[in-house]
Parts: sequence; C-alpha cells; structure tokens
Amino acid sequence: MCLFRNSDEEIKRVLTSTKVIALVGASKNPARASNYVMEYLIRKGYKVYPVNPGLGGETIHGQTVVSALEDIPEAIDMVDIFRNSNDAGGVVDDSIRVGAKSVWLQVGVVNESAAQRARDAGLNV
Repeated sequence: MCLFRNSDEEIKRVLTSTKVIALVGASKNPARASNYVMEYLIRKGYKVYPVNPGLGGETIHGQTVVSALEDIPEAIDMVDIFRNSNDAGGVVDDSIRVGAKSVWLQVGVVNESAAQRARDAGLNV
C-alpha cells in the first residue's frame, strides 16, 4: 500500500514545470498504456523520449527510442516509469544518477523504498 499521495497542487506544479519526459518502458504496441500515454503527452506539447533497451534506434510516434536514460541528450524534467514495482527501483536509481527532477510511477506501481530514495535525493515523486 502506498504511504503518501501528492496534493493536486503539487501534481499541477510538477506537470506545468515539466517540458522533457523520459518514458521508460515505452512500447510500440498501441494496446499498451505506455504507447497511448506517450502519444497523449506529445499531443499536449511535451518532448518525450521513449526509453526501451530492446527497441533502441526504432521509432515510436515519430520519436527515436533510446536504450537508457543516459542516452538522452538534454536535461530530463520527468521520468515516467512504465515498469513493474520491482523494476521501478532501478529506474528510480538511474533517474537520480542522471539528475532528473521528478519520477512518476504509474497507478499500481508501488516501491516505497525507491520513492524514498528519490525524495531523499531531491526529486519530486
């Protein structure tokens, strides 16, 4: 069970200050949530880098897929994580390492220790 929830004001602040999003777990499958969320974010004006080591170099919604967060050539405002709860911890650690400003875990993805590491490192969660 998740121990905290951000206020609507905090969510709005994060979303309005975010311009560059790394979407980890990007999928070419249009039935996958990561695919249609990526398309939605692009339509809303965000710059989205799809991240998936198995699809590196391919394109999703016109964007070239990178294999790792370290491959993104600019500062990352948000890492949007479409991975399971166990895998999310490693992605959070990578997010801290590359200096991302925030991490966003999808509904149902809960990794309290990773979220605490992110908060301790100054990231919005």
